[in-house]
Amino acid sequence: MFNTDYRTNTCGELRLEDAGKEVTLVGWVQRTRKMGGMTFVDLRDRYGITQLVLSEGDKDFEKANTLGREYVVQVKGKVSERSSKNKNMPTGDVEILVGELNILNESATPPFTIEDNTDGGDDLRMKYRYLDLRRTAVRRNLELRHKMTILIRNFLDNQGFIEVETPCLIGSTPEGARDFVVPSRMNPGQFYALPQSPQTLKQLLMVAGFDRYFQIVKCFRDEDLRADRQPEFTQVDCEMSYVGQDDVLNMFENMARYLFKEIRGIDLPKLRQMTWAEAMRLYGSDKPDLRFGMEFVELMDVFKGKSDFVVFENAEYIGGICAKGCAGYTRKQLDQLTDFVKRPQVGAKGLVYARVQDDGTVKSSVDKFYSQEVLQALKEKMNAAPGDLILILSGDNTNKTRIQLCSLRLEMGEQLGLRDKNKFECLWIIDFPLFEWSDEEQRLMSTHHPFTMPNPDDIPLLDTAPEKVRAKAYDFVCNGVEVGGGSLRIHDPKLQAKMFEVLGFTPEKAMQQFGFLINAFKYGAPPHAGLAYGLDRWVSIMAGLDSIRDCIAFPKNNSGRDVMLDAPSELDEKQLDELQIKVDLRQE
Repeated sequence: MFNTDYRTNTCGELRLEDAGKEVTLVGWVQRTRKMGGMTFVDLRDRYGITQLVLSEGDKDFEKANTLGREYVVQVKGKVSERSSKNKNMPTGDVEILVGELNILNESATPPFTIEDNTDGGDDLRMKYRYLDLRRTAVRRNLELRHKMTILIRNFLDNQGFIEVETPCLIGSTPEGARDFVVPSRMNPGQFYALPQSPQTLKQLLMVAGFDRYFQIVKCFRDEDLRADRQPEFTQVDCEMSYVGQDDVLNMFENMARYLFKEIRGIDLPKLRQMTWAEAMRLYGSDKPDLRFGMEFVELMDVFKGKSDFVVFENAEYIGGICAKGCAGYTRKQLDQLTDFVKRPQVGAKGLVYARVQDDGTVKSSVDKFYSQEVLQALKEKMNAAPGDLILILSGDNTNKTRIQLCSLRLEMGEQLGLRDKNKFECLWIIDFPLFEWSDEEQRLMSTHHPFTMPNPDDIPLLDTAPEKVRAKAYDFVCNGVEVGGGSLRIHDPKLQAKMFEVLGFTPEKAMQQFGFLINAFKYGAPPHAGLAYGLDRWVSIMAGLDSIRDCIAFPKNNSGRDVMLDAPSELDEKQLDELQIKVDLRQE
């Protein structure tokens, strides 16, 4: 593979059939071991590890004894069969009898061990990310990411898509998350925004006649972070002309099927489609994890009017899940579940539970309020069997309580080991609401963005009941993660104007914000639709990771900081003066 002054082979390729060859290797010192009159060195590069051997009397024996971890060295020597083989290493049948050792660079003692099971915490590893990336586990994530991007490009190229780059300095838009803004020195007092996605730009490409576009593109959103969110992330951004919803779903379901086959060797079946309303009713989430059951059962008819238990009598929603075989949960475990649902992140006021006994009777935490007859009706409604545990939440807001019950369901799935990272359940969520109410803005906002096509059957409701309008939108969900989503776009200028009106835009404001798109639609915009997959999320699912941060070369921490580069940081006065900006850190 290599034939240069520095190396003839990598540290991961030599095998028993190479015995007797003279080779040159370079890499980092993983560890050294001194045994009697011999010194063993594990030499590592991105391709693997090879064992080096120097014996007392060799000309560089003493030099080998000065080596520290992460020294960069070059060795020349002969490949030899190992007497004590290591079956856990691909190169474990051979070693290098070193004839010449050159230290190319010394290393300070690393702040943590460069091992798969390192002793470095998250903050320390992120500060020295260039060292963390030397670890095999992290490197493999980036190699997987590379492989996936190649596969995606090849798939889309074979389907007639053309990759087009769009600008990173654009105008700010009012919908969606907060923009990151960039001041313009040449236009004082004016700002660019970094794109949250190339949404309007790819629509313009459809107007321009590029009927199949894609881009693997950086996007930026100034929003609170979590495990599957970073301020800058990468999308596989796609748009198509002259297609309906089924065309888009078939295309990108096939892409998902192709990736699963190539990466994990899995034949993905035809995916089910579930409406947003059904997903919320059964799972309390628009990204349900289908690797396990525990579907919600509504229990209003079981409990309402059957006692003076005010918690249920005053509830707008009562729902439960059945945890099979969990009736043996101890009081301590149940108290811990109660504490879990009361956490601020969940927000429930309490938890009701019922155990189905071996004899079929039901023992519950509300026995004093309900007869055994009511509890037997509960058992029947929940389809519970002896040994099962029923967990119930209630509240005065149906959607809010369903979301709380979703958190409890996922927690039970985690406790019972039902969220297997090597098992994959994917589906499409369709028929999202076109609008959602914003308490902050005190108005309807676009659930996705203001260019999403309403369901044609619901267009008359735009004037009378816009909150009931469904969108021609869809999300691809895998294992409880929204991996991607998109929609049919509005291409009719009159319908787009109506959409802006419902969202509270005056014609002047709409023209100010989106005039370039409105004007473009005057020149024959084709029907078009698109989808964007989150590349970071795709890779993390394929790699079985808990966070997308582990498949990004240089990620931000949970505060949005790059602790390695110490960014963001303050600008000096000269830079601020050039931008004609004065910083005013107001105290709220």
